[in-house]
Amino acid sequence: MSAERILYPCYFDATLRRREGRRVARNLAVKSPDLSAIATVLRKIKLQHRLEERHHPAHWVEREGRIVVEWEGSKEDLIRRVARGLSGRGEA
Repeated sequence: MSAERILYPCYFDATLRRREGRRVARNLAVKSPDLSAIATVLRKIKLQHRLEERHHPAHWVEREGRIVVEWEGSKEDLIRRVARGLSGRGEA
Protein backbone atom coordinates (compact mmCIF):
# COMPACT_ATOMS: atom_id res chain seq x y z
CA MET A 1 0.00 0.00 0.00
CA SER A 2 1.30 3.47 -0.90
CA ALA A 3 1.88 6.25 1.57
CA GLU A 4 -0.36 9.28 1.39
CA ARG A 5 1.20 12.73 1.16
CA ILE A 6 -0.81 15.93 1.57
CA LEU A 7 -0.15 18.93 -0.66
CA TYR A 8 -1.56 22.42 -0.13
CA PRO A 9 -1.51 25.14 -2.81
CA CYS A 10 0.35 27.48 -0.44
CA TYR A 11 3.43 25.23 -0.79
CA PHE A 12 3.83 26.53 -4.37
CA ASP A 13 2.72 30.17 -3.94
CA ALA A 14 5.35 32.70 -5.07
CA THR A 15 3.62 35.50 -3.15
CA LEU A 16 4.30 33.81 0.21
CA ARG A 17 7.51 33.71 2.22
CA ARG A 18 8.93 30.41 3.41
CA ARG A 19 7.73 31.11 6.93
CA GLU A 20 4.23 31.73 5.56
CA GLY A 21 4.02 28.24 4.08
CA ARG A 22 5.87 28.23 0.74
CA ARG A 23 7.95 25.05 0.50
CA VAL A 24 9.72 25.51 -2.85
CA ALA A 25 12.34 27.94 -4.11
CA ARG A 26 10.83 31.16 -5.41
CA ASN A 27 12.03 30.37 -8.97
CA LEU A 28 9.89 27.19 -8.92
CA ALA A 29 6.90 28.84 -7.26
CA VAL A 30 3.94 30.25 -9.19
CA LYS A 31 1.55 33.09 -8.47
CA SER A 32 -1.85 31.98 -7.15
CA PRO A 33 -1.57 28.20 -7.55
CA ASP A 34 -4.87 26.31 -7.31
CA LEU A 35 -5.95 22.72 -6.83
CA SER A 36 -6.89 22.23 -10.49
CA ALA A 37 -3.38 23.20 -11.68
CA ILE A 38 -1.77 20.85 -9.16
CA ALA A 39 -4.18 18.05 -10.11
CA THR A 40 -3.29 18.55 -13.78
CA VAL A 41 0.41 18.07 -13.01
CA LEU A 42 -0.37 14.96 -10.95
CA ARG A 43 -2.41 13.49 -13.82
CA LYS A 44 0.48 14.16 -16.25
CA ILE A 45 2.90 12.26 -14.04
CA LYS A 46 0.28 9.55 -13.47
CA LEU A 47 -0.01 9.77 -9.69
CA GLN A 48 -3.18 8.74 -7.90
CA HIS A 49 -4.69 11.62 -5.95
CA ARG A 50 -7.91 12.97 -4.50
CA LEU A 51 -9.10 16.46 -3.68
CA GLU A 52 -10.32 17.31 -0.21
CA GLU A 53 -12.06 20.38 1.15
CA ARG A 54 -9.77 20.56 4.15
CA HIS A 55 -7.46 23.54 4.49
CA HIS A 56 -3.97 24.37 5.68
CA PRO A 57 -4.19 25.28 9.38
CA ALA A 58 -2.32 28.56 8.87
CA HIS A 59 -4.45 29.51 5.85
CA TRP A 60 -7.90 28.31 6.94
CA VAL A 61 -9.55 31.58 5.91
CA GLU A 62 -8.42 31.07 2.29
CA ARG A 63 -10.43 27.85 1.92
CA GLU A 64 -7.98 26.59 -0.71
CA GLY A 65 -8.43 22.86 -0.12
CA ARG A 66 -5.76 20.17 -0.37
CA ILE A 67 -4.73 17.17 -2.43
CA VAL A 68 -3.87 13.76 -1.02
CA VAL A 69 -1.36 11.94 -3.24
CA GLU A 70 -0.28 8.29 -3.25
CA TRP A 71 3.53 8.59 -3.13
CA GLU A 72 6.22 6.29 -1.78
CA GLY A 73 9.18 8.72 -1.83
CA SER A 74 9.87 11.70 0.36
CA LYS A 75 7.36 14.51 0.52
CA GLU A 76 10.07 17.01 -0.48
CA ASP A 77 10.77 15.06 -3.69
CA LEU A 78 7.06 15.08 -4.51
CA ILE A 79 6.77 18.81 -3.81
CA ARG A 80 9.77 19.60 -6.06
CA ARG A 81 8.41 17.41 -8.85
CA VAL A 82 5.00 19.08 -8.75
CA ALA A 83 6.63 22.54 -8.57
CA ARG A 84 8.67 21.81 -11.73
CA GLY A 85 5.45 20.82 -13.48
CA LEU A 86 3.60 23.94 -12.31
CA SER A 87 6.37 26.35 -13.24
CA GLY A 88 7.08 24.72 -16.59
CA ARG A 89 10.75 24.28 -15.63
CA GLY A 90 11.73 20.84 -16.77
CA GLU A 91 9.96 17.52 -16.79
CA ALA A 92 7.54 16.97 -13.93
